[in-house]
Amino acid sequence: MSLQYRIVPVTPFQQNCSLLWCDETLEAAVVDPGGDLGRIEAALAQSGARLTQVLLTHGHLDHVGGSVALARAHDVQIIGPHRDEQFWLDGLPQQSRMFGFPHTDAFLPDRWLEEGEQVQVGKVVLDVFHTPGHTPGHIVFVDRVGRLAIVGDVLFAGSIGRTDFPRGNHADLIRSIRGKLWPLGDDVEFIPGHGPMSSFGEERAHNPHVGDGF
Repeated sequence: MSLQYRIVPVTPFQQNCSLLWCDETLEAAVVDPGGDLGRIEAALAQSGARLTQVLLTHGHLDHVGGSVALARAHDVQIIGPHRDEQFWLDGLPQQSRMFGFPHTDAFLPDRWLEEGEQVQVGKVVLDVFHTPGHTPGHIVFVDRVGRLAIVGDVLFAGSIGRTDFPRGNHADLIRSIRGKLWPLGDDVEFIPGHGPMSSFGEERAHNPHVGDGF
């Protein structure tokens, strides 16, 4: 039993929506369906898995814009992020105008997530880490057994998340990365919100923002 994944870039921002599924139960989750639902549905159909939940890392439009429509189409719940993201979700109509996206209504998830909680995709357990900095209620999902993390906009290959948005905090972001992600192990690979995958070890060695030698 293991977690399978496929990355589906969506929206003009090329946000990495992640399709995750348990290869034993064929139960699936979609993380951060920001838009382009046709692409997400095609990936889901190709996987042969059944969607059981929508998971969110944070409340920015390019990560959540398609959440309600996808959840309604499959009659599943929206889970996450942390409740400190409510102001971003409340502001989705304004975000739509600001970034030139189609209108997106405000919504609330069916369940907020807290540090230390877990969600399951089939038989695969994902640990939840509250990782503020890019946004105050950002969370990260980690498959400790499969050594895979879905980190949203906290960390990128060679870079880190922006902290110049409302309630962003650079010091908090650095603490989230060094204090919560690095201890998980250098061998953990991660899917970022944008750009190519990397590993925590690679970023510790070479990332000029949070690397050990910088």
